[in-house]
Amino acid sequence: MNFAKWIYFGFALLTWAEVSACEMYTSLLNVQQAADVERTLVGFLGTYIDNELERLDDVRRFHAKVSALHSEVYNGPPGAMANPLIAFTLIKRLQSEWLNVVYSDEASENTQALRSGYQEVEANLPKLEDLQGAAQGLMRLQDVYALQVGSLARGRFQRVTNGNATDIYMPTVSVPFSGDDCFLVGKVAYEKGDFYHSVPWLEESVQLFRSAGGEWSPENQGTLEDALDHLAFSHFKTGNVSSALSLSQELLHHDPLNGRVLRNVQKYEKLLVEGTSEAIRDGGMRRPNVTHLRTRNVYERLCQTQGSQPRHYENPGLFCDYFTNGSPGLLLQPVRREVLSRRPYVVLYHGFVTRSEAEDIKLLSQTGLRRSVVASGEQQATVDYRISKSAWLKGTAHRIVGLLDQRISKLTGLNVQPPYGEYLQVVNYGIGGHYEPHFDHATSASSPVFKLKTGNRVATFMIYLSSVEAGGSTAFIYANFSVPVVENAALFWWNLHKNGQGDGDTLHAGCPVLVGDKWVANKWIHEHGQEFQRRCSLDPEE
Repeated sequence: MNFAKWIYFGFALLTWAEVSACEMYTSLLNVQQAADVERTLVGFLGTYIDNELERLDDVRRFHAKVSALHSEVYNGPPGAMANPLIAFTLIKRLQSEWLNVVYSDEASENTQALRSGYQEVEANLPKLEDLQGAAQGLMRLQDVYALQVGSLARGRFQRVTNGNATDIYMPTVSVPFSGDDCFLVGKVAYEKGDFYHSVPWLEESVQLFRSAGGEWSPENQGTLEDALDHLAFSHFKTGNVSSALSLSQELLHHDPLNGRVLRNVQKYEKLLVEGTSEAIRDGGMRRPNVTHLRTRNVYERLCQTQGSQPRHYENPGLFCDYFTNGSPGLLLQPVRREVLSRRPYVVLYHGFVTRSEAEDIKLLSQTGLRRSVVASGEQQATVDYRISKSAWLKGTAHRIVGLLDQRISKLTGLNVQPPYGEYLQVVNYGIGGHYEPHFDHATSASSPVFKLKTGNRVATFMIYLSSVEAGGSTAFIYANFSVPVVENAALFWWNLHKNGQGDGDTLHAGCPVLVGDKWVANKWIHEHGQEFQRRCSLDPEE
């Protein structure tokens, strides 16, 4: 690698180190940067292959020379071996040349160079939790969008509708899964005792390993035998003893002396004879419970419709217009407003930011991205039901942040300056990135939201900084509609009634991103400082 390339590579690693804080799967930005690191590894591997080919050419040449001597000289006239010159070369080869070829340092030097290159970037590579998190992201997409595992393994996004497989999205680029890919996803579920998910992924793994003839590849972690073993036990745990027996018997063909599998076969045969297989069924094929089980069905339905906002012609209370909010700064360039809901009041402001402004905000946030947290009592914690990374930008971080604050204030008429408005939060979603149903306003007096001592979050202003190819809608659960990602637009809604009580109809969720890189920026505005902009009311209906 020449000097210029080394400088570039060093800069790339520095940039990577600044933004990577483990949990790579929680931000698609980190996944994209991982591709850059792998590109460097590909270069190292290419150099290794070139060096090894040169070494093998030398070995091949030596092999051809010695083979020719044996076929043309040593198998020739009997007197050839009496020639002292021939005898000397034979002795020299056996004492020296063979030794140099067999114990050459060149092979180990080539391998060591490859390993050294790998070790240079090893600290920036995904960790085990990233692999597990990415696998769980795939299972989340499988559940929320009712996707077929077999289709996912072929690089397609399909669900069964009226008995037929239907494409819900056709990617422009796709990569089919190997048997080992499916095995690792199934193994993550298996190790969590989640046999509902392990069964279909391991079944796909077994099928792919079988179609490949059960051949092992050096990059694989699993084998056909591993997949059969895990799948057999998964079926046993779900009460499907006959399949567990069949798979275990197949496994014995590959490993006939495996005592554990032999004992399992005997156990399964006994259970089938006694007819007690139902007794060991533990509900493993039921979907695992989730935090927001009460609203899961509605949440997933709204996500699957990928943006089912109300139709304006069906509801005369909904409309589109050019909006100024009485602000002189918007008279010459009003904003295109789309009222999506009256209760709760939700509006979409189209073209709120320019593409250039969105890119600036994303770039500013990159070095500060950290795993997103939620309120947990008086503290904050990372949770599986929020998969993203976020960064906070002060108004002084860049001119564009201050301009956005001014623009939000003109549109809403609210005081958005700290401490009455929180700093701008920029969020990048990861693999299957989502945020399950939640309220933006605090529902507990101990919530960290009150640390600013400016009351509760009265309103939310959410800016879409990117588009996505599929998924990622914002679903309002009780209001029963969802809003697709509209690049450069912004959503606004009131979290509190005018009497200060939380609006239960604002329960909302960020649906998992199916395909795409979703970026949003949130501005949360608090009660205090809005006394003359949004007056209180004693009417419980307001």
